[in-house]
Amino acid sequence: MISLKPDFLVGSYPPIATPFRDGHVDFDAYAGLLEFQVENGTHGIVVNGTSSEPSTLTIDERNQLVKCAVDVIGKRIPVVAATGSQSHAETVALTEFAMRAGADALLVVTPYYIRPPQRGLVEFYADIGARSDLPLMIYHIPGRTAVSVELDTLKRIADRVPNFVGIKHAVNDFGFVSHMIAALGSEFRIFVGLEEFTFPMMALGAQGTMNAVANIVPGKVAELANETLKGNMLAARKLHFDLFNLNQAVFYDTNPIPMKYMMKRLGILSRNEHRLPMVAASPELEKRLDAVLQGAGLI
Repeated sequence: MISLKPDFLVGSYPPIATPFRDGHVDFDAYAGLLEFQVENGTHGIVVNGTSSEPSTLTIDERNQLVKCAVDVIGKRIPVVAATGSQSHAETVALTEFAMRAGADALLVVTPYYIRPPQRGLVEFYADIGARSDLPLMIYHIPGRTAVSVELDTLKRIADRVPNFVGIKHAVNDFGFVSHMIAALGSEFRIFVGLEEFTFPMMALGAQGTMNAVANIVPGKVAELANETLKGNMLAARKLHFDLFNLNQAVFYDTNPIPMKYMMKRLGILSRNEHRLPMVAASPELEKRLDAVLQGAGLI
């Protein structure tokens, strides 16, 4: 595995929501969201993560979001481009554009719907890794993709792909975190992909979190990552419970439906707009989310 700077791919890297205006991607609003992250101490950002609704975007829109992020961020913090798709050809095209645009690292989801065998995953990531020298991470989210990655598969990919440096682990499996660290080393970047497990998985040795709630309270999520990484477990545990209800609320409906409503409610987004088949929060859900925001002292 290639060596990374100690502070690179560490901490809070939120997957940034995609704003829409009358059915079109609102790049000006997106630029504002990026500035909001930088101003609040976020360590890096992810473009086209799950919270970005990437499967409702065209390839060109995904590419232009990457370009926008690279231009706006201007190397102040790292930009991770999520370039995965169910299609190998689309993944290649998205990856090659992200490289040219100046992304700092890649996050590639396991090909969804196809349900490939483990040996197919090895070949898929070996191929993508050979096309780029950017640090490459796997996005492991079997609840969305219907495929899990086994430890032996990760080891085989690591043997063939020197720039394979980490994983976003969006699974309620703490044992797997320990097994990955034991097999791949403490420098292997494990990012927590399920919001409520940020603190406990980072306490085990995960290097960071890709937490959708950081779209709403980026400073607090970054602080949680900082305190955990420094070993200040009492402070980190307090932040864990301060964020607990917000972390739960993200899953009151399909992400990012609840999150986009809360962003609109807090004035972070001017519109709460989705693309079909995603839809805005129902009135009942809005009331439930308002209660969470009130409990968190945000409204």
